[in-house]
Formats: sequence, structure tokens, C-alpha cells
Amino acid sequence: METSNQQGHISGVPLGPSVESGISRAPDVTRIDELQEEYDSIAIATPRQLMWWKFRKHRLAVFSAGVLVIFYLIALFADFVSPYDPNVFNAKYKYVPPQYVTFYNAKGDLSWRPGIRGLIRNRDPETLRITYEKDKSVWYPIKFFVKERPYKLLGLIETDIHLFGLGPEAEDFRVFILGSDRLGRDMFSRVVYGARISLSIGLVAVFLSLTLGIVLGGVSGYYGGTIDNIIQRVIEFIRSVPGLPLWMALSAALPVYWSQEQRFFGITVILSIIGWTDLGRQVRGRFLSLRTEDFVLAAKLNGARDLRIILRHMVPSFTSHIIASLTLSIPGIILAETGLSFLGLGLRQPAVSWGVLLQEAQNIQTVALTPWLLLPGLAVVITVLAFNFLGDGLRDAADPFSH
Repeated sequence: METSNQQGHISGVPLGPSVESGISRAPDVTRIDELQEEYDSIAIATPRQLMWWKFRKHRLAVFSAGVLVIFYLIALFADFVSPYDPNVFNAKYKYVPPQYVTFYNAKGDLSWRPGIRGLIRNRDPETLRITYEKDKSVWYPIKFFVKERPYKLLGLIETDIHLFGLGPEAEDFRVFILGSDRLGRDMFSRVVYGARISLSIGLVAVFLSLTLGIVLGGVSGYYGGTIDNIIQRVIEFIRSVPGLPLWMALSAALPVYWSQEQRFFGITVILSIIGWTDLGRQVRGRFLSLRTEDFVLAAKLNGARDLRIILRHMVPSFTSHIIASLTLSIPGIILAETGLSFLGLGLRQPAVSWGVLLQEAQNIQTVALTPWLLLPGLAVVITVLAFNFLGDGLRDAADPFSH
């Protein structure tokens, strides 16, 4: 039976300063076993697993991913989340400021249900400006899962259930969480519906840019020669033209009699045609370095066709890099659509997007008197920052040389 020596060791494992201290080093042995298991799991992990483990350590990127998931869920279920139709106006409630939610009812007693105060409408006799003040004698409870206007959930299921509202007891009074605009339309409902177009146009345009970038960039880098020179000159020509004037010219060239759906598709195609050049050059550079690799040569000797080599062997080798690049390019597409719609060259009324909503904020009066009309711009800022942080996290996770 082994006994401890004066240095405090048992079987070669250090116990500490002395045996009498009563400190055991068994937890160190457990920690070594845990590190060994972690090392073994890393040694057999796939590239996707390694990328996921590194991405989870980027807390800001994970938080941004959660914010984007919430935004896209809100956009997907906009009919359910928004209490009112975004295009229905109420002349009695123009320029209503955001209402505060309170848990005190009309009697001043604490209630378990949130609610809002009534409004008293006033008009300044000199400036004719309409103002509102709280009516403390009136209190409307906010109800959840209430029945309001009917709609089709996801375009399939007919229902009239909404996330929140005031119910039929409130009659024609409305809850304006984010205020109302010059026609009395609910800003919260309009921002929620605007997320559908502003967020989806980024995904659609990026998908088209991905297709063009991989196809044209891959062909340019894989074959080289004359076709490489032609594609690169086209890329240089597109990149040499200033972006904003080009967007404005192409958007203004769209027929005015087009429907909103056709205009949406046209703007998406324009943004894709202009936005694929960066990804095309990145793909070309990767293909130039990969076409001389052993696995590409082995595939050629095995009789694989060029298309199979490109799609089956070369593109998957840097898929993580493509994902990171696309994530960073989506904010540019969103900002481009917002800017075009803000200038009146993109989507127009009655379409609802964040850029269209910001058309209401083109004067100093909005900034001074109705600043809540700038809230769609805040949604754009949050979305762009979230995409940038998510792209940074994916890029760091996909970098094989990062630690």
C-alpha cells in the first residue's frame, strides 16, 4: 500500500504543500480527463462542428443571431403580430405619440393586466397643431390573443386571432404602441409589415447574387484564359460605375405601370446584378488556388465532369467563407432598398417597407414634432448591426487560422 512522502505525493500525483493541509488533487485529475475528452472530440470533429463551437464563443454574434431570428419571425407572422391593418387610417387619431403602458386602472388601483389611458384631443388656436393629453379617467386593458380583422395566416389558414389588442369594448379607440402617422395609421403595424419586404429583399437579392457569383466567378477562375478576361472586365466596368447613381438610373427606368410585386422583383434583380461582383472575385480567387490541388487533379483523372468538380469538390471546400461573405452583404442590400424607397425611386405607396415609411420623415417638422416617425430607421440600424455582428462571428468561426 502506497503512502505519502514528505513532498506530499501519492503515486506521482502532487497533493499540495503538505498532506496535513488536507487538500486533495483529485479534481486536477478529473480536469485532465475532461481536457483529454475535449481534445479527442476536437480531433474527430467535422469542419461544421468546429465552426459551430467557435461561433458559440462569439457572444455578440450569438445574440445578434437571436435578434435576427426574432425579426424574421415577426415578419413571417406579421398578420398575427400587428393589431391593425397597416393601410387603414383613422382621421380622429393623427400624429398620436407613442402611448405608455400602465398597470394602474382608471380608479388608480394596481391591475395584473397592462393597459393604456384614453386620449383628449386638443388643437392649438394659433398654430393649429393637434396635441393629445392623457385622460386619466379612462383606462383600456390590453388583451392578448384577441379577435380582430380576419386574415390568412401564412396565406393558408383563415383566422382572426391577433397577438394583442383592445377588443370590441374599446369601440373605435386604438392602441398606438409606436404612435400614428399623418393619416392616423398605426406605426407599429406598419413597421411590422414593412419588415416583410425590407428583410426578404435582402435574402432574395443575396440568393441571386450567390448564384451569379459562384457561376461566373467559378467559370472565370476554373477555366481562365479569354473567358476569365471577359468576366473580369465586366466586373471592373460594373465596379467603376458609382453605385447610387446606377441604382437610381436603373430603378427610374422601371415602368411606372408595374404592380408593386413586379417592382419588388425588378429592384431585387437590379440589386443582384450590381451586388454579385465582390463574391464573384472572391470565388475566382479561391478557384485559382484550388484548381491545382491534388483532390481536383484526382477528380479529373477519375473522369469527373467539370460541373461535378466545381459543385461537388471545389465549392464545398470554402462554403463557410461564402456564408460569412453573404451575411455581411445582406445589410448592403437592405440599405440600398431603403435608400431607393426613401428617395421615391424604389417601392412606393401602398407598398409598406421601412424605406417607404421613412418617406414621411423627409422634413424638419418630423424631427421636431413627430420623431416617432423615424422609428423605421431604428429598425434598419438594429438589423444592419445584427447582420454585421453575425457576419463577424461567422467569419471568425470559418477562419482556420483564428484561435
